[in-house]
Amino acid sequence: MKKNLGRFLLLLFVVWHVEISASTYKWSATANKTSAKVNEAIYLKYVCEFSDLSELYTIEFNPMRESDDYSLRLLKESEQIVDNKRVNSYEFVAFAKRSTSLRFEFNATMKETTQASIDSTILGRDNAQEVQFTSTTIQLKTLVVAISKVEAELVGTFTMEIQKEKPTVKAYEPFHMQIIIKGVGNFEALKPFDFPIEGVKVFAERVIENLELSKDGYSGSWSQKFAFVSEKEFTIPKIVIPYFNIEQNVLKELEADTINVSVKKAFTKEELLDKEEETQEDFSTTIYFALTFLAGILVGKIKLNKRAVPHAKDTLFEQKVQNAKSVDELLMLLALENSKEYSMLISQVESEALSLREIKSIILKK
Repeated sequence: MKKNLGRFLLLLFVVWHVEISASTYKWSATANKTSAKVNEAIYLKYVCEFSDLSELYTIEFNPMRESDDYSLRLLKESEQIVDNKRVNSYEFVAFAKRSTSLRFEFNATMKETTQASIDSTILGRDNAQEVQFTSTTIQLKTLVVAISKVEAELVGTFTMEIQKEKPTVKAYEPFHMQIIIKGVGNFEALKPFDFPIEGVKVFAERVIENLELSKDGYSGSWSQKFAFVSEKEFTIPKIVIPYFNIEQNVLKELEADTINVSVKKAFTKEELLDKEEETQEDFSTTIYFALTFLAGILVGKIKLNKRAVPHAKDTLFEQKVQNAKSVDELLMLLALENSKEYSMLISQVESEALSLREIKSIILKK
């Protein structure tokens, strides 16, 4: 009887020792705020702390990134060993889509294997196909954030800068402007600008974003360049972008005043012919204005791709030359690019009736 009791106690000790030496883990979840505005950044952090190195555990944690209530972006995921214990952390930034009591209810799957299963796979035994896991689904702590609506889609802290040239140009000479918005927030709410100005051709470059995700949302800059071409003076309308300033907790506006662009009249063909006693230098200047005038006429007749910007780099200019579908379109591109440099070529085209292919070949050899 005593022998059986002794064996039972020994078995109990072995089982108890195995249990207390097995890995354990604990999850925690936190949010950096309990209330927020629609489109305001909400920082979430989930941490799984193990009792040891826990090399036999694998974590599957992939919360839903899009729902009717929020958009979720992964900020950072890491695994560290702290005091000989494994710590896994997951950081997210959420943006609420509507006014509601927003609940973040996520699950994680803990997959545990055994050393025997790993050894069997490594040794390549016939009856081993892959590592065997035991999966346990854990419901993580529910985080609740009260979301309130604001009368602006853009939320954060922002500034706006307008970079522009002197607002005085010659007829059909492009006036360049750039809009730059900097700050922290939901830059995704910004859309490309559109300037429907009567009698003005507007060339817009694609939006350039230099952004990085942070706890407070996206931080960095958003910019777009424009070129405006017209034969007469015009006005670029005032720019007003409403946004909710998180730091001041108030609705504000990014503003840029109207820009009145003065356009000097180009010389007409008749005015140029009356000046027979011009010097060679004056004649070159006249050719420049004549070509500018020709470019203006062609701008009105030819439909160009609005995404092409006249002041693009050489590679873009070469691409536009390659894509030109007519001699008239090509002449207009030359006049806008550099009227003086291509004045002789344009005269040659008019006198020798060069083909489109021949003109392209001459340009691309320069």
